[in-house]
Amino acid sequence: MLLTNATVLDPERGELSPDQDIRLTGDRIAEIGPGLETAAGEESLDVRARVVMPGLIDAHVHVVDYSPERYAPYGVSPYYVAARAQEILRGMLDRGFTTVRDAAGADAGLARAIAEGYLDGPRLFPAGRPISQTGGHGDLRISAAGCPSCARHDHPMMGAIADGVAEVRRAVREELRRGASQVKMMISGGIDSPHDRVTVSQYSAEEIAAGVAEAAAGGTYVMAHAYTAESIRRGLDAGVRSIEHGNFLDAQCAAEFLRRDAFLVPTLVVYDAMRRGVASRTDAPAPDVTFNDMLERGMRGLELAHTAGVKIVFGTDLMGGNHHMQSLEFRLRGEVLPPADVIRSATSAAAELLGRAGELGTIRAGALADLLVLDASPLDDLAVLADPQTHLRLVIKSGTIVRRG
Repeated sequence: MLLTNATVLDPERGELSPDQDIRLTGDRIAEIGPGLETAAGEESLDVRARVVMPGLIDAHVHVVDYSPERYAPYGVSPYYVAARAQEILRGMLDRGFTTVRDAAGADAGLARAIAEGYLDGPRLFPAGRPISQTGGHGDLRISAAGCPSCARHDHPMMGAIADGVAEVRRAVREELRRGASQVKMMISGGIDSPHDRVTVSQYSAEEIAAGVAEAAAGGTYVMAHAYTAESIRRGLDAGVRSIEHGNFLDAQCAAEFLRRDAFLVPTLVVYDAMRRGVASRTDAPAPDVTFNDMLERGMRGLELAHTAGVKIVFGTDLMGGNHHMQSLEFRLRGEVLPPADVIRSATSAAAELLGRAGELGTIRAGALADLLVLDASPLDDLAVLADPQTHLRLVIKSGTIVRRG
């Protein structure tokens, strides 16, 4: 395929290059430049007056969380859960997300089904089961009367409960055995779990360090759910690669991100959805914290991190019936960050976090051919990405057109 007369958006430089042709061969970008000639048997698409940018990356999703009922996915067959995930995956692809990192629930089997074409969806980097201390954010066991299957440890969406260094090491090894792309650890309290509050810290420094060491030995890294400043610092000190959420970070945390060359993955739209009760679970995060508080703190933390020069990556954390709000994360971030930085967070910065810099989140020869064709430039207005139904004309994943708008 040859795309002609494209205005190419380079997220690394935050610049547009007009009058470019892009040749796609197989699943890769073969060459870019003006005046390329159509080869024999090659499809040619004129995208004059359109902006072409890399496919988007959402680094914090839950593609198997299909129901507003908190424990619905845990009481049914995982085969049914996977079938319900198809609609969620397809929706993400239609919004221009060609790659996503699942933050708990999806496994290597789902990623393989997508890669082999049995399910339509973004390229998937699964974390498998989240690792949690007893009574931590990933400990979803409740009474048998509330959810009979939730007293079990073996359901693929349940947290892997591990206490102490030895158990944490074993739990990480087990998730790697199951095919996790990265390891998820719950190192603070969170929203919508039966035993804890968002304001508490979890796991000792030694336990986190053990998880990080085992992940590194397996050739990958730890992504850590963390809200409190204490848990953020503890995780970064232990070598965690990415902090998820991070709403209560402070200046000391920001400095530690820089020292450790770590990433922050804020997730703002989930609090907006919960405060409005949009087809979502709405349990209060803590007695003295509201969803408005969570959103405001998240916005302030994002601005603080950006000012300090922290590497920031796009994430959403949507659940239940609110996955359709995914693109609105662009609007929220745009209230405090320049458009170029928000775009970078969902392309090249996210690719760096995934260990796929130069292959994802960029338009260059040799990169995977994940491309979006837009009717305007998001560098001028992030509404172009926040409203894909209106502005997204083509989604190309691995060199194949998967959506026409």
